[in-house]
Formats: sequence, structure tokens, C-alpha cells
Amino acid sequence: MPHTRNPGTPLATDWFDAVQINRPATESRAATLGTRRSVKGVHQAAWLVNAIRCMDLTTLAGDDTEDRVARLCAKARRPLDDWIVTALGLPEMPRVGAVCVYPTMVPAAVRALSNTGIPVASVATGFPAGLMPLNLRLAEIGYAVDMGASEIDIVITRAHVLRGDWAALYDEIAAMREACGDAHMKAILATGDLVTLGNVHAASMVAMQAGADFIKTSTGKEAVNATLPVGLVMVRALREYGARTGTRIGFKPAGGMKTAKDAISWQILMREEAGRDWLEPELFRLGASSMLGDIERQIAHFVTGRYAAAHRHALA
Repeated sequence: MPHTRNPGTPLATDWFDAVQINRPATESRAATLGTRRSVKGVHQAAWLVNAIRCMDLTTLAGDDTEDRVARLCAKARRPLDDWIVTALGLPEMPRVGAVCVYPTMVPAAVRALSNTGIPVASVATGFPAGLMPLNLRLAEIGYAVDMGASEIDIVITRAHVLRGDWAALYDEIAAMREACGDAHMKAILATGDLVTLGNVHAASMVAMQAGADFIKTSTGKEAVNATLPVGLVMVRALREYGARTGTRIGFKPAGGMKTAKDAISWQILMREEAGRDWLEPELFRLGASSMLGDIERQIAHFVTGRYAAAHRHALA
């Protein structure tokens, strides 16, 4: 991630405390994102290759093993079959944005991705609930960084948002940002737990003010994860933060995305609301491994004119 780190700002609740979010209007705008333009043929293939470049391949299961992580990293190194890369005329195999694992799996991922340039991201801070004493959450960040993680996906205390205790939320995230050191920090807001779009906007602003380099929708473990209306609110918040501070903040939707169509819809959101710069892995990540198989299948269809059986493409 070569872009400039977010230095943060002092807590400024006046940036968001008077903001009103019109839910029907937000949902209406989000609903048009995938219908206002048709992406077909070579253009669709290009958008899907770019989605691979911006993808955080992830395994966050209770039965994760080093072998499973190594398998995921093998897919990260070669997300497409060689014949597809050749047929598309790509100069080289595309690489994913990162591989994301639990802290104890970081060493295995670092070994498997040695000399590839693919970053290792780690969830931390008591993922997914975050309901641990702060000192233990900070220690978990330190452990993941010491093991070699260069990106840390933290989770916030949702209760701070629900109570409107913005100072507590700011202080917590600022402490996590300091614990990350040189590792980039993605702040997971768990938007499905925040009830209102106003809370989503406010939590996004506080996270950025506290120094988050990325804001991320979900852990993938909530009942409702990434949705386009929530993404629209968050992207407009980071756009406003950039206008106020000159600092560009990244965005990562996660959870609930399974198809190539989803990958294109999220990229259209970024292109229309944030601009072309936010279609690069330095500023945009897709937190979904399950949709890689469908992306590869759709690209193969573009090349051959027919759909392959799902088992022909290795699962992420």
C-alpha cells in the first residue's frame, strides 16, 4: 500500500452530528448502480480481472489449519489458470490484494507468500465481536504485527456507537492505530449491528479521524454484511473526509458478496462515487473469497464462449 498513511485528526463531532441520512433516497441511488450501465464482453473481463487485483482472499474459520492457509496462498499466487491469462493477453499473472487470516495463521501465510509481494493481513482485537479488554486487543495487534502481518483489520466496540459515545470510540481506535505501528489499519464497523445509516456515517468519520487507513463494512459474521446502501454512505463519508483533510482513505466491503456481478457492482460504486483512483488495491479491497470461483468461471466463458463446470476452477 504505497499511498500516504492517514495521520488522523482531533475528534470533531461537528463533522457528523447534524448529518441526516435519507434511507429511501440512499437505497434508491444504490439500486441504480448496477442498472445504469451494462458491462459486457471484453469490458466485463477487464473489470473482473481488476476485481481479482483488489480482492483480499480470506479464511476465518474455526477449523483453519496451516495447510488450509497454504492452499489459499497458492490460489492467491495463481488466481487464474495459465491458459486464461494467455488467452486474455495479460503480461503476467494478476495478484490479489492480500491474504487475510487469524493472527495464529499469520506465520504460515508469510511463509507461503514469501517473495511474492502479496501482503498478509490479519484480523485482530477479538474478531469478530471485539468484546475483550482493550489491553488484550492491543496485545493481539502487536502479536500479529510481530508475526509479519502488514495489514491489520480491527473491530470496533459497537456499544460505543449505539450509545453515541464518540470520545470512547475515538480513543479506542486511536490506541489500536498506534499499536499497528507501520501496519496499515482497516477499521471494521460491523455495519449490520449499527442499526441506522446515521450511525454508519458517524462511525466512519470517527474511525477516519482516529487514524484508520481503510474503513470496512463487516466482519462477514453479522446477520447482515456488506450492502450497497451502506457502502454508499461510507464512500461518501470518506470522500468528505478527503475533501476536509486532503487524505485519501481506502474502502473494503466484506461479507455477503458471492458472484462476479457483485464484484462489478461494487467497482461501479467506487468509480461513480469516489473516482478512478479507488479502483486500485491501494484504496479498494473486496473481502470475499467465495466469489473468486464465479469470477474465474465468467472470465473463462468470455474466452471460450461456454461455461465450465464449477469444479473446473479451484475454490479459494
